[in-house]
Amino acid sequence: MVEHQRSAAEDLLGGDVERGSMRAKLANAMVGLKAKYYGRGPEAAKAYIDDEHVFVVLEGGLTRNEETLLSAGKQDLVRNYRLAFQESMTETTCGAVQEITGRKVMGYHSQIVFDPPRSLEWFVLEAPPGD
Repeated sequence: MVEHQRSAAEDLLGGDVERGSMRAKLANAMVGLKAKYYGRGPEAAKAYIDDEHVFVVLEGGLTRNEETLLSAGKQDLVRNYRLAFQESMTETTCGAVQEITGRKVMGYHSQIVFDPPRSLEWFVLEAPPGD
């Protein structure tokens, strides 16, 4: 049996590579969930991990009816709809994050701004084992 010996570069960058892969998985998961359940996904997404926090910033992705409501000055209606939808999607969304991170999601919040259109998914994770 041949064992893989880690190079010095892998020792130095291994955690960064793993974290980068996890960030990509988180961003892709949020885009996929939005596309599946909203009928349209964001154009871009980026995930950030900081200790017990995961933030995913999503660009664009407003549905045609949301764009119509925004044109009519109904930002509060779109925001309230999105927050109500977030409540319905909490189990699914948090489940995806838990599966990717291997850590329990203790809290979740979603928010949206319209100029430019961005949404933020914020997850508070349980402390890693041993902390």
